[in-house]
Amino acid sequence: MAPSADRLGYWGRPTSTLDWCEDNYVVSFYIAEFWNTVSNLIMILPPIYGAIQTYKDGLEFRYVYSFLGLAAVGIGSWCFHMTLQYEMQLLDELPMIYSTCVFVYCLYECFKQENTLSLFPITLLLFFSVSVSVVYLQWKEPVFHQVMYGALVACLVMRSLFIVTWVYPWLKPMCYISLSVFLLGFLLWNIDNLACDSLRSTRQRLPPVVGAVTQFHAWWHILTGLGSYLHILFSLQIRSIYLKHRPKVKVSVLSSSQFFNTSQFYACVYRCRLYKFYLRQGDQIKTPHLESVRF
Repeated sequence: MAPSADRLGYWGRPTSTLDWCEDNYVVSFYIAEFWNTVSNLIMILPPIYGAIQTYKDGLEFRYVYSFLGLAAVGIGSWCFHMTLQYEMQLLDELPMIYSTCVFVYCLYECFKQENTLSLFPITLLLFFSVSVSVVYLQWKEPVFHQVMYGALVACLVMRSLFIVTWVYPWLKPMCYISLSVFLLGFLLWNIDNLACDSLRSTRQRLPPVVGAVTQFHAWWHILTGLGSYLHILFSLQIRSIYLKHRPKVKVSVLSSSQFFNTSQFYACVYRCRLYKFYLRQGDQIKTPHLESVRF
């Protein structure tokens, strides 16, 4: 979508090659796309907690980098949608490539000895990241970035389906939930692009709060943030099982009164409920075991 000249705000005229369907500077003079900006919290706070918890649990640093990479995407996306400046757009889009390369490495190297590094896939992914960056800096075509990102996601999908089909079939629910949430976000992203004029017209007839629900690009952030978070847990689950640890995935629902307890605020917020997803490493056992915990 080409940049639009809605209204000028604190950051001036947009210089980005993309300007999404949300009208600019409607909610705040200081934030170009308010809902597209604040929706990135789900990609910032939960992954930061995940990185801290992963480090405390003594898990491999590749998973710390995975969580931090997702948080970097959220921070970059926040800056981009807040300013609509080209430099901030790069801060959003390029980390998407880099962090997904980390995801690919973790998933494709999950059946190796603990604390080992494989130089060939690292070199290959590093070459891919640098090549995409160089080409994209010269050829400022968003479709190129989207295709390259889509190729990485396709690699994750194929590897995930292979693992749950032939290796650990009991992990299918976790895999399918992660994938379904991500694909739902992708569907809404496409609707936001293809039906933008209709969505903008509809929002003008709705109260502001109700109209915010139709900000499908913001939902893309929320759903892909959750899907990516779950994917990291899925990858961690596979790795822990292979290393013959006793992974324990906990999913619990907190009431809205517990929402403001910052010690609990590390996962995904949907209206008045907080969903916690985290992985802990337990004692080693001879037989892989997956525990389900209360809802």
